Amino acid sequence: MGASSFGGIGGNMTAGTSALDILKTAGSVKPRAQTNTAKAKAAAEDFEAVFLNNMFQQMFTATDGDGPMSSKGATGVWRSFLTDQYARTVAKSGGIGIAQQVYSALLAQQEIRQ
Repeated sequence: MGASSFGGIGGNMTAGTSALDILKTAGSVKPRAQTNTAKAKAAAEDFEAVFLNNMFQQMFTATDGDGPMSSKGATGVWRSFLTDQYARTVAKSGGIGIAQQVYSALLAQQEIRQ
């Protein structure tokens, strides 16, 4: 390798290449607005998943007895994992509409701040 080049993230770069150019080449630099909207969408889905998890847990409170849905011993822990996974799956696949409303509200709040 010569003195005027170095092997970086994007391959061989010349000595005049800035760190920002290297990061852009690697795809690490994203526009701020794109990052904020992705974070807002993730936060909205997480919020809906938490709501759905609480709703699903309430649905299972009436199920007692033996078997996989009882609340005895470790089955209660297993059931909490089950309801959490149900909630995340439902929220990720479109949910019940809460995430879209929260997402719209978050974007509106961001526009007000800017």
